Amino acid sequence: MIMPEDLQCLKVLALMGGLNGPVRVSSQSLGTALRTSPQTASRRLQALERRMLLARAVGTDGQSITITRGGKEELRREFSDYCRLFSKESESCSLFGSVISGLGEGKYYMSLDHYVEQFSRVLGFVPFPGTLNIRLHPSSLSIRKQLDQRDWISIDGFTADERSFGNARCLPCRLHETPCGIVIPGRSHYPDDVLEVIAPVSLRETYRLADSDTIAVEVAP
Repeated sequence: MIMPEDLQCLKVLALMGGLNGPVRVSSQSLGTALRTSPQTASRRLQALERRMLLARAVGTDGQSITITRGGKEELRREFSDYCRLFSKESESCSLFGSVISGLGEGKYYMSLDHYVEQFSRVLGFVPFPGTLNIRLHPSSLSIRKQLDQRDWISIDGFTADERSFGNARCLPCRLHETPCGIVIPGRSHYPDDVLEVIAPVSLRETYRLADSDTIAVEVAP
């Protein structure tokens, strides 16, 4: 388990830009930000490096710090904890995950009139023919389970051309500024850590998303 003081150091480094790439950090500047001595700040960096939560490149002119995937996951876990603490006040939460390629079924189902009409009515937009598939990070799995306590919107199944199409349920959400919906088919081929998200636009094209990109889906009250 990461020590609270090391987690605080990780958060400060993230605020300095360490989530987006290498940042130049001196023990003096980090100590000032942490309100501690440069020696203590240096020990914090060493502790985080040993746990592989950050990577350091030390040269004659200073050092560059990059927060690793493990460090990002620690920060997401902390964020998720605070979401749960304050959920009674706001009831909103964010699910973090990585974009993955789907099975290609979403495009077909989102082109069927019976589904399109229902999603349009309950979500307020005509869904783009396709879904964005997201594999949740471990820190978001507990939040995903809590969402089962929400009031999901039922989507009725139907029969057409002698074929039966199953029920589904959806939950309004947002990706950046775009209104979306999490969709869970009654007969899903995906595990619980995978979300299918529909939107009025192609989310991949709109936000230039590629597989493995990390995104956050916000579920409103």
